[in-house]
Formats: sequence, C-alpha cells, structure tokens
Amino acid sequence: MNDDSVVEGSYRVAAGELRAFVERFERLEAEKKDIADQQKEVMAEAKSRGYDTKVLRKVVALRKKDPQELSEEEAVLEIYKEALGM
Repeated sequence: MNDDSVVEGSYRVAAGELRAFVERFERLEAEKKDIADQQKEVMAEAKSRGYDTKVLRKVVALRKKDPQELSEEEAVLEIYKEALGM
C-alpha cells in the first residue's frame, strides 16, 4: 500500500484523491457564492433604476421554461382567473 492511502475497517481511501475532490467542491462553493453576490448586485442596480425586482425574478423564471409548458400554464391560469371572476 502506498503512503497516500488509508485503510479503515473495510474501506480504502486514497487521501490525495479525496483531498482533491474536497478542494474542487470548496472552489465551486466559493464560485457559487461569488455568482450569487453578482446576481444580488444586478438586482440592486435594477431596483435603483426603478424596476420591480420581484417581477424581474418571475420573468427570469418564465424564460427558463419550455415555451409549450409556459403556454399551457398561462392558458390554465386564465381559465382559473375567469372562474374566480378576476
């Protein structure tokens, strides 16, 4: 067995490989936080220019959806609104 491996019970762990996975995951977590911070900055800028950020977030969510799925949802929404007299 090489020096970079650890045997515990019936598990064999390659410490170097494990460390690499953990470090990669940590880097991705840091990148995710940076991106979230940038998204907050974009929304803050939009808000300062008078845009409704709640609606902007809905628009972003709608743009992610399949056009056919979106069309069906909008049709059902209209039916429900009519049924409720809205």
